[in-house]
Amino acid sequence: MTRRPQDMHVAVLMGGLSSEREVSLSSGEGCAAALETVGYRVTRVDAGRDLAQVLAALKPDVAFNALHGVWGEDGCVQGVLETLALPYTHSGVLASALAMDKDKSKAVLAAAGLAVPGGGLFDRHEVARRHVIAPPYVIKPNAEGSSVGVFLVPEGANAPQTAVGADDWTYGEQVMVEPFIAGRELCVAVLGEASGPRALTVTDITPVKGFYDYEAKYAPGGSVHVLPAPLPPAVFERCLRQAERAHAAMGCRGVSRADFRYDDVKDDLVLLEVNTQPGMTPTSLVPEQAAHAGMDYPALVRWMVEDASCRR
Repeated sequence: MTRRPQDMHVAVLMGGLSSEREVSLSSGEGCAAALETVGYRVTRVDAGRDLAQVLAALKPDVAFNALHGVWGEDGCVQGVLETLALPYTHSGVLASALAMDKDKSKAVLAAAGLAVPGGGLFDRHEVARRHVIAPPYVIKPNAEGSSVGVFLVPEGANAPQTAVGADDWTYGEQVMVEPFIAGRELCVAVLGEASGPRALTVTDITPVKGFYDYEAKYAPGGSVHVLPAPLPPAVFERCLRQAERAHAAMGCRGVSRADFRYDDVKDDLVLLEVNTQPGMTPTSLVPEQAAHAGMDYPALVRWMVEDASCRR
């Protein structure tokens, strides 16, 4: 994209149908406001099942995808945008679908030589009846983001987590169960094509209470972010390079975020997952890392629009 912002119409896709709708609305509003300060003509689109018809009528030059969760970042919306031949931000159909499926993405990342958690997929009712692996362990939906539906079963727990077997559970019949990995919560934002990704920095995250769940991620003051993370130089470098390898292995485009756990006693660095639609809210990690690297919020979203394309 080489056109001037004032000559371009950007549709910011936000809201959507997933359990992460409220986060997406916050991300989308922030991105839309920043794009307007740069000079783009912006239309905010609360994405519903009529998205293709809405975009066909609007005829924007670019779709800025600020959706989160199922449908918005699992390849479905990306397929709609490909069908419309409308340039869009973030990763394409395959990388988006792969990253949303924790089981399949772990297999790809492990094949690329990256350390990932153990465990596997189990029937949710079995997980609710008994410990399928020894505590401590983490239960999470196989295809959700933002720590939605995540439970930590502590060491010494007498009973499993029964909520995953409840009738109102809406996150799939199989759940991912992984050993709990002690240590520090780290993340790395990566920008660029799969062939030449660039990691920005490493953030050390400390939840104010509990673990890094939905509230810790998005509530004001829910966690403390320290960047650059106070790590030994060799470990810091490992984080950067492994995040870039993960971005490339998954075939990501635009912006991704790699989430790690680091056990500084054992010197073990484990890649938890790669997020292809990182949050862009006021408490989000990617805008913080971009600012640290000298790219303020408007510059970041402008770069994302200029990077937009089809066939991603």
